[in-house]
Amino acid sequence: MVINRVLFSKNFLKRSQKLPTEIIQLANKKIELFKANPLHPSLRLHELHGHLKELWSITITENYRVVFERQENGDIFFVSIGKHDMYKNL
Repeated sequence: MVINRVLFSKNFLKRSQKLPTEIIQLANKKIELFKANPLHPSLRLHELHGHLKELWSITITENYRVVFERQENGDIFFVSIGKHDMYKNL
């Protein structure tokens, strides 16, 4: 997976402001790791299914995820961040 640029949706930025500081710090570290090595095992990168089949997810903690969309040009568009149950609202 080649990463060209990383972009953040308004929804991602809005949701991230509501998270605990330690989760934001961990998310930033995971996003940096993702940019350096998107296939690092600790990210638990996986494609979503069903109505979210165009989206991918990486793990921040046991309960928190970051959801993104891969663009054809290599850009990564971070869509949302939050607890695992956020998938219901995407």
